[in-house]
Amino acid sequence: MIAKLRKFAVGRMNWYFNLYAGKEKRPVFFDIQETCPQLLVFDKHYNEIMKEYQYVDQHYKLQTYHDLDKTQYEISATVDANKKWKIFVLNLMGVTPELALKLCPQTSKLLESIPNVYQAFFSILEPGKSVPAHCGPYLGYLRYHLGLKVPAQNPPSIRIKDQIYVWQDGKSVLFDDTWEHEVYNSAKEDRIILIVDIYRPLPFWPHNVNSFFIKKIIKTLYADKVVKKVKMEKKD
Repeated sequence: MIAKLRKFAVGRMNWYFNLYAGKEKRPVFFDIQETCPQLLVFDKHYNEIMKEYQYVDQHYKLQTYHDLDKTQYEISATVDANKKWKIFVLNLMGVTPELALKLCPQTSKLLESIPNVYQAFFSILEPGKSVPAHCGPYLGYLRYHLGLKVPAQNPPSIRIKDQIYVWQDGKSVLFDDTWEHEVYNSAKEDRIILIVDIYRPLPFWPHNVNSFFIKKIIKTLYADKVVKKVKMEKKD
C-alpha cells in the first residue's frame, strides 16, 4: 500500500514539474557553472574526496545497492548478477548517516555547502558490471557525477537518451536522469564515482512544492527507512 501511494504521489509530482522542466524538450545535460556552481567544489577537492573513499574501501565491506534499497533490485541485481553495484550513502534528503560523518568528514562538510541536496553517495561498479536501461523515478532533481577512479582501458560510459558520456578522473557532469540511461562497462577495474543529486531548478512555487514533497513525503516514506539500513562490516 505504501509503495503504491508513493508511486502515485511521485507520478502526480512528475506531471506538475514537467510543466516547467520542458517535457520532451527538456535538456539532457546541464551546465554546472550556470545551474549550480557550488557543485564545482567537489571537483576542486577531488583528492581529499578520493582519499576518504579509499579509506572506507580499505577498511569496510560496502553494501550492494539493492540490499540497501530493494526498489533498485532490477537495475542492481538482474544484469551480471555475479558482479556487484555497491554504494556508500553520504546523504539522503538531509539525513547524514553517522558512518558518513565518521569516515568521510571532509566530503560531508563539502556537502553541507551545497544548496538543496536531494541525496549523495559513492557508487562503485565492479569490473564488468553494467547497468540496464532505466529512467530515474523523480523529476524533482538533477544528477551530478564526479569521476573518482575510472579505468583507463575500456573506460565505462553512460548513455543518456541519445548521448554518450565517458567518465574521467576528476571530471564532472550534470544531467537529467529521468531520461532513459544505461551504463556500459567492460573494464577490468572498479569504476568509482561520487553522485550528488540536487533539487531541479524550478520557479518559486514549484520549487517550494518540490522541497515540501521531498522533506515531508519522500523522506518519511523512503529516506528514513533506507538510512536505518546503512551498515558495514569491517574487513579482516
